[in-house]
Amino acid sequence: MFRRAVLVFAATIAAFAVPPSAAVAGEADVVAAEAVRESGGTYRFSVTVRHADTGWEHYADAWDVLGPDGKVLGTRVLHHPHVNEQPFTRSLSGVEVPEGISEVTIRAHDKVHGHGGAVITVPLPDR
Repeated sequence: MFRRAVLVFAATIAAFAVPPSAAVAGEADVVAAEAVRESGGTYRFSVTVRHADTGWEHYADAWDVLGPDGKVLGTRVLHHPHVNEQPFTRSLSGVEVPEGISEVTIRAHDKVHGHGGAVITVPLPDR
């Protein structure tokens, strides 16, 4: 009985660990992405992210370009919330993608949940 009470108490505390507005916002989802080969062989990625940003405490703060092995090839840091601009698109140029890779995965990150929302796999042109 005591063990069950402790588990219920721990679950109750955990439920309040994330502010209610953060729980409503959920994870950041990648909803669209495009890759363009630049001169010099690097790539420019334009990525659209959807997240119910609530302000400085909970917003989509980055997205990553990942190789097939999960290695981060590039990161676009997002320096402020996009409360009134959803979804929003931002770009990252100069991403070097090793030869032999024909597609990459794009994932988003938010300040509360980290990674975990919807991802998109993007084929690389000219590969």
